[in-house]
Amino acid sequence: MMSMKLIGSLSCCLWLVMAIATVAQTSDDSNAPVLDTSGQALQVGVEYYIKPAITDNGGRFTLINRNDSCPLYVGQENVSGPEGYPVTFAPFVEGETVVREARDQKITFSAFTICAQSTAWKLGETDEVTQRRLIVTGEDQNQGIAGPARNYFRVNKQAAPEGVYNLEWCPTELCPTCRFICGSAGALVENGKRLIALDGSVLPVVFERA
Repeated sequence: MMSMKLIGSLSCCLWLVMAIATVAQTSDDSNAPVLDTSGQALQVGVEYYIKPAITDNGGRFTLINRNDSCPLYVGQENVSGPEGYPVTFAPFVEGETVVREARDQKITFSAFTICAQSTAWKLGETDEVTQRRLIVTGEDQNQGIAGPARNYFRVNKQAAPEGVYNLEWCPTELCPTCRFICGSAGALVENGKRLIALDGSVLPVVFERA
């Protein structure tokens, strides 16, 4: 009788853990929505331009041909203007219709390129000179416990002013047990090109609906 009760208790606990894990990966509104330059919540699947919140800090985000080969890198136009490519957001959490602060998001440029690969953002290699981690484009094919973690980024709100954010790589929703070396994104100027990289000064950004 005692073993039957023990088995029943263990089954109940196992069911509870599975239920909690399922709920954790479905939509909730505990995190505030990210706002665009008009004060509206960013919508999943809608195109937005990412641009610096501060003038004289480069232009809109774009694709950069760093070394005349694929993959293309995530970067900025050198000056503020109409150039640049919009992006779309796809939350890791299922059922979301808006982009929320400090949640894992897949960010993809809406652009056709000469490279036969995805334009989704991906954490790339470490630059040998600066030791900063670059952001490239392409799909993360990792089949390990972390899964495609290099494809997921976060939008974090700055303390002030309203509507200003920074971008971070720290996909702990995708893999809560992983110990990532998280980092915020900023500009890295190399041979006259503005690349986006982690582990340096942070670039405050805003989102403008395309």
